[in-house]
Amino acid sequence: MAKRRISDVGVLAERLGHQFNKPALLTLALTHASARPGSKPNEDNERLEFLGDRVLGLSIAQLLSERYPEASEGELARWFNHLVRTETCAEAGQSWQLGDFILMSGGEAGSGGRRKKTILANACEAVLGAVFSDAGYDAARELVWRTWAPYLAELKEAAPDAKSVLQEWAQGRQLPLPNYIEVSREGPDHAPLFTAEVHVEGVAPERGEGLNKRAAEQAAALAMLLREGVWQASAND
Repeated sequence: MAKRRISDVGVLAERLGHQFNKPALLTLALTHASARPGSKPNEDNERLEFLGDRVLGLSIAQLLSERYPEASEGELARWFNHLVRTETCAEAGQSWQLGDFILMSGGEAGSGGRRKKTILANACEAVLGAVFSDAGYDAARELVWRTWAPYLAELKEAAPDAKSVLQEWAQGRQLPLPNYIEVSREGPDHAPLFTAEVHVEGVAPERGEGLNKRAAEQAAALAMLLREGVWQASAND
């Protein structure tokens, strides 16, 4: 099992700009499930990730609402999705160099775990959950706003994601929201391949594949949009 020294966690705290009253929270936020003691199911970062995901969402929603008072709800929703997506969270984690601090098994580390977007994104959210648990919402929000500030420049160019476009298309036709079903998950645990199917009332379903559930759902939504002529192929280039 690959581990980091406690002093390393202090270096990360300085990088985050937050000195923890309870440093154990940061250590827990950096503990991947593969490094969890077998008899202690809650001693990994999954619960803090769950909390941090909500903290991030509220912080970003507040940031967008205050920064762009003239934006439409549709614009805010698209920008929000861009800022909280796995890829952006992983980039934020990379800006903190989280990969150097995550505790994980030797097998996970050997398979490139420190560079995996999902692991980095989850750890990033767990760190936000740890800051919130340690010092409250204002401290966590300040960290989010400081870290995510560079991504605001991307918003005007941020393309709408396929799931959002499909939802807007369905609502425009006064149809129920799209429903996504996980059809299958194949391959090894460290490199699964998901297949998802999207259903819209009165429309033939479509399927898509991806390296995670969200990516598979996006692929399915894109396939339906292309088939129905809602999006041209160039719209996703």
